[in-house]
Order: sequence, then structure tokens, then C-alpha cells
Amino acid sequence: MTTISKKEKEVLRKLATELAEYASLPIHQQKADMWKCLNGLEKVKPMIWMNEIPWHELGPEVNSIETTSELCHRQEKRIRQLIYQWKYMPGDMVLEPVIVCPLVIHDTGFDVLPQLKNAEGYTGMSDTIMVDGASHFDPVIENEEDIEKIKMPIVEVDWEETELNYQLLQDVFAGILPVEKRGIYDFELLPLEKKGANGWEAYSGWFGFWFAPWDDLVQWLGVEQTLFGLTTRPAFIHKVMGRLVDAWLHRLDQYEKLNLLALNNGPNRVGSGGYGFSNQLPSANFDQNHIRTIDLWGSCAAQIFAAVSPQMHEEFALQHEKRWLERFGLTYYGCCEPLHKKISILKQISNLRKISMSPWADLNEAVQKVGNQYVLSLKPSPAIFAVDVWDLDEGRRQLISILEKTKGVFCRSYYERY
Repeated sequence: MTTISKKEKEVLRKLATELAEYASLPIHQQKADMWKCLNGLEKVKPMIWMNEIPWHELGPEVNSIETTSELCHRQEKRIRQLIYQWKYMPGDMVLEPVIVCPLVIHDTGFDVLPQLKNAEGYTGMSDTIMVDGASHFDPVIENEEDIEKIKMPIVEVDWEETELNYQLLQDVFAGILPVEKRGIYDFELLPLEKKGANGWEAYSGWFGFWFAPWDDLVQWLGVEQTLFGLTTRPAFIHKVMGRLVDAWLHRLDQYEKLNLLALNNGPNRVGSGGYGFSNQLPSANFDQNHIRTIDLWGSCAAQIFAAVSPQMHEEFALQHEKRWLERFGLTYYGCCEPLHKKISILKQISNLRKISMSPWADLNEAVQKVGNQYVLSLKPSPAIFAVDVWDLDEGRRQLISILEKTKGVFCRSYYERY
């Protein structure tokens, strides 16, 4: 049973008091309205958001965690990060005056782990999120029989533990900030678990609403094997991709049926970056007691297809990914892959609103093809930070160049650490 010590309570209340002060500023509503204009294809200044922040490198102010219980640790970490970002790199950040109590959700995942080989040998990929150093993946799916290794996820929710956490957090933050239960809505790290004699045990991690099936497949099939397979084993590639999308949709169906979804049309990351503020979500006939996928933003990316032709991207990625994307109200496409030559195929996505423009994209070509139909999510090169001396003038020059190239286009910009 989770308990919260007196010290933990004092730590969290002090931090929450500071957060509440910042979140009460009227600028946040003004910024939220501007994000709504941007996402609604209305005229507004380019919006700026800092993302993919290397928190572990930023020193004790954000990393000196004083609480020990998992529930308190998670809250303290989140609040410290919000405060730090607001103080030092707010951009057009929006703070929400609320404490989120996540639902306690158990998810068995796809039951496939990559085999990673690096300079130190095989790691077994116990952590599928962090991969350090030059590495490659040995295939764990090599033939059609292996495709059955991809299991359909089983999702369960522990309402009793969720309510216990909620009551504990209400007591901690009473008189400072309201506490709100929320299900799946954001790009956040969640555990994959197996149920054994001692209950649920985590075996890996995954990002909540990050639908990027090709990120998984290249780890399971091997990078070279995957790319060669597009020409030498196309039927096999289609089968394994179809199986994985089936598994993702099986998970999504359970989320919706079990009422585990939460709205993401607020200060929530959508796709590979940018807030989800929107006047078009939730959709018509919205029921606040049972949120549907059509009420949400969805997203997708196929980063390994950076050098794949538009025709192959459409055949092996987009035709499968549309099965996921069509479930949502609005969608965002892309991440690190340059998409300037693929705008024409992305227009097949009827609910597409935002397209990622990575540092390797040709902005001039993209602007000509996009016009004012979509929001471009621009990502200036983070290489500017990898220098001995910070050059503010160079940073300003790069941003001005981007603004000049995208005049008349709806855009937002953020720096991302690759």
C-alpha cells in the first residue's frame, strides 16, 4: 500500500505552490488561444516550444529529487521540470493549474524485445528507449512463422489503486492545486508488464501515444534486412507490418472500450512536437464521460523511411498507417524523416493538420507544396548547441532564415535534441 511521508508531502506542497503561482498568470490563456489559432489554420505568429529536453544534463535544480515513493517521485519530477522550463526556456509554453493523477493501467505490449549488439556485446534490450553508442539490431523476426511472435496486447486498469493514488494526491495538494484523474493522452513513457505470481512486473517501456510502427520493425527485423526487404520480400514486409498495426489497433480498441482515453487538446505534446490546443476537438456528439479516439489528436512517423522513395513510403508505410490515423479527429505526421518530397502522398490523410519538418527537409520545396493547407512543425538543427561557445547571432540568423522561407505558411518552431 502506497504511503506518503511528512517530508515528501512538504516537498511536493512547496513545489506545487511555486507551480500554482506561475500557472495562474494570464499569459497562459493568451498563449493557449494563439495555439488554437495556429492549429485551426488561422493567422498568428509562429509559435515556439522547447522539446526533447535532456533533463539529466541540467543539474541539481531539476534533478535533485527528494521524494522516494514512486507516486511522489513521479509528481516531483514532473513539477520540477515544468517549473524549470518556465523559468529558463518558456517560449510559448502553457502551464496548466492542475495536478494530473494518471490511471493505473497495465499493458502487456507486443511481447517482442529486440536483440541489440554494441561494442560491449548483447544487451538484450531490457530498456528499449535508451540506446547508447553505435549499435545494430540482430533480427528476431526472420520468417512468416516468426510474425506470430507479435502478440495482441492485453490492457487492464486498476481502478482501486487509481482511486487510492487520487485520494493521496488530493491530501498532498489540498488548497494549492486541484487533482484530476487522466488516462492515456500524451507522449509519455509507460511500462510494459507481464502478470506473474507476484502481480504485474515491468519488462520494458514504451511511449503512450507514439504510433511509429517502423521504429519497432527495424529493431525486430534488422535495419538492413528491412530496407532490402522492401524490394526482395515485399509480401513478407506487408504481412509483418499488417500484424503490428493490428496489434496497435487492438490496444486502441481496449483503451476506448475501457474508457481509458483523455483529451489531448490542451498543453499536451502531439506527435513529434507541438501543443494540441484546438477549437475543433473534441468532435461532435462529445461525451465527457466516455472519450473516443475521434475526439483526439493522433500521430504517426516512419523515420527509417528517410531515404525511401515517395512511392515505397506510400506502399509500405502510409497505406498501413492510415488504418490508425483515420480513427482520430485530427492528425500529425512525421518526426526526423525529411518529408518535403512526400507532401503529395500525405494529402491522402483526410484529417491531417500538422506535418513535421526536420532539419534535413528542404523548406523551400515544402512551402511550395503545402501552401496554407497544413501547419508545418519546424525543427531547426540542434547542432548549434554542440559548440564550445554559444553563438546567439548564428541562432538568430537561422531562425530569421526559416521565417523568411515560410512567409504565408502556418508554422511553429522548436529546438529538439537528437
